Amino acid sequence: MNHFKPSKLGYLYVCLAAALWATAGTAAKFLFNRGMTPYQLIQLRVTLAFCGLLLWLAWRNRQLIKIDAKDLLYFSLLGILGIGAAQFFYLFAISKIKVAAAILLHYTGPVFVAFYAAIFRRQKLTPGGLTALLGTVVGCFLVVGAYNLDLFSLNRSGIFGGLLAAMAFAAYTLLSEYGMRKYNPWTVLLYGLLFATLAWNILYSPLEAVLQRYAPAEWVWIAFIAVCGTILPFGLYFEGIRRIRSTHASITATLEPITAGVISALFLGEILSPLQIVGGMLVIASIIGLQWEKENDDRQGLS
Repeated sequence: MNHFKPSKLGYLYVCLAAALWATAGTAAKFLFNRGMTPYQLIQLRVTLAFCGLLLWLAWRNRQLIKIDAKDLLYFSLLGILGIGAAQFFYLFAISKIKVAAAILLHYTGPVFVAFYAAIFRRQKLTPGGLTALLGTVVGCFLVVGAYNLDLFSLNRSGIFGGLLAAMAFAAYTLLSEYGMRKYNPWTVLLYGLLFATLAWNILYSPLEAVLQRYAPAEWVWIAFIAVCGTILPFGLYFEGIRRIRSTHASITATLEPITAGVISALFLGEILSPLQIVGGMLVIASIIGLQWEKENDDRQGLS
């Protein structure tokens, strides 16, 4: 049974990443309510995350910092069009439309991943994979309560931002998988964060957000978002992608809105409706089905 362990670890890593992202989203909402802007938070998030990860790798394993200069273009695309863009457009969408709608749009990302893999990589989308993909999209629709939204009255720029967030989500999923053919996941993350940091310190006044005065409680949540909302979840997500397909990893990450719903229920007293619970069960069932399908594929490959 040991040969199934990497696959199971891959799903576990992505599930943990989704849980951490959901928790960081709640922390970000707290900071927005205290007057912080999405531009400030993004600059703080990527800058502190990059510095923290660089110091950690310099102390623990300096070999992971080394890359070929010819790969700088690849890392710039990952950092700017993937990691940096996904975070910005997601927060931008939240600032323009309801959070539920922004989450729903963001988690159409797995659809873009699946279509790209099928069209450009000739990766066959199995009936089980297609069912899981549809199941997670419908499940997310129910979990975020999108059936209560008047979609036609939503801000158009917010909808556009949400769709761009989904495309950026797909971009960093696919680009990171490409980079991990050559590099360790933590190396890929380090240089992705480097270029995200450079971009957001050029687009926004350099270090302006970092040099603002924040209350001690705000610094605690800022540090939490940088470490537990960026370094750890992106690292775990990339580790997961290395063990399972990018399509499976992106679908598994849709656990994030479910986790966010549970957190809201526990700490904010928000009660989940029966339809939201059904949606959560549908997403979980789809992810379990993906893992079962992959293990069956592995068994057939070994037979």
